[in-house]
Amino acid sequence: MALSKEESTRIAVPPASTTTTAVDSASVHFKVNYEQVKHLAIDEVVSSEVVSVGQHLWRIDCYPRGPVLYSQEHKGNYVSIFLKHMSDSKSVRASFVAFIKDRDDQPSETRVRTYLHEFTIMDDWGWHRFVERTVLEEDYVIQGHVTFVCTIMVMRDATPVTVPPSDIRNHIGCLLDQAYGTDVSFTVDGETFPVNRAILAARSPVFKAELFGSMAEATMASITLLDITPSTFKYLLLFIYTDEFPITTEDNPSNSNEVLFDLLAAADRYALDRLKLMCAQKLWDNVSMDTVKDIQACADMYNCLQLKNKCVDFIAKEKKAKKSLVSKTIRRSPRLHQAKAQI
Repeated sequence: MALSKEESTRIAVPPASTTTTAVDSASVHFKVNYEQVKHLAIDEVVSSEVVSVGQHLWRIDCYPRGPVLYSQEHKGNYVSIFLKHMSDSKSVRASFVAFIKDRDDQPSETRVRTYLHEFTIMDDWGWHRFVERTVLEEDYVIQGHVTFVCTIMVMRDATPVTVPPSDIRNHIGCLLDQAYGTDVSFTVDGETFPVNRAILAARSPVFKAELFGSMAEATMASITLLDITPSTFKYLLLFIYTDEFPITTEDNPSNSNEVLFDLLAAADRYALDRLKLMCAQKLWDNVSMDTVKDIQACADMYNCLQLKNKCVDFIAKEKKAKKSLVSKTIRRSPRLHQAKAQI
């Protein structure tokens, strides 16, 4: 398992201890004179030369007896390998693959470790139990040396994979315009609306009880609705199928509150709480001294508490502002003040 590590005390290692060869833009052969470094203490490290990969500087750190951070766990019986990001300019996402060359000078398939990490400035990451010292000495030390091969792959573009926004609304919304797949229809004032029972039931508990419960409508292929207009029922279905507010400026160019009142009533009838709040929001946008009483009455009738409270506050503030204005006018007009006193 790859683990991050706190900065450990480093010692100077004679140049003859390591040999670093840049094979290509992403791989480093890190040859360590094991006979010379195997007696180092826990937390003493052998470091490769700094190499440049993907416009970032890197260094391989080898702990022949592991870092002190994990000493109680491995007790110095494991060799640790860490990749250190030496650049101090910016962080980078990189893949780190490490393995050992065996006695045939081939990569050991049993000692391959891979990890993808977001390296911050002067950050390191790796394996504190990369290989057991006894296994390393038996299988991988060749003429007193061991060679670690580390492949560094820098993800140049940190931008994640782009996922387009969900278009399920479009797909389900299209079902309203397609007759196939429908299993029930509603007739409103002579106009027929073929729909899908499952979609209506999933969106509205009232439709669920009506279409899948014990009511007579559950077995009917066509259901006639009263007390609702075709246009309002169409808006209701558009919301059910798309979860978007169904009335556009083209549908209601005069911004009539009556259209919103009708849709709010339908939303309340079929327990579509989100649509009720959408209607309430639109009505609040239209509030004025000329409309507030009608909007408040509608909010009270269909239990839109937020809208009702806003209307009450609006009326109270308007009355207070009007009273304040009258008071100021009287103070500024002595004649008016005198006439009022005489009265």
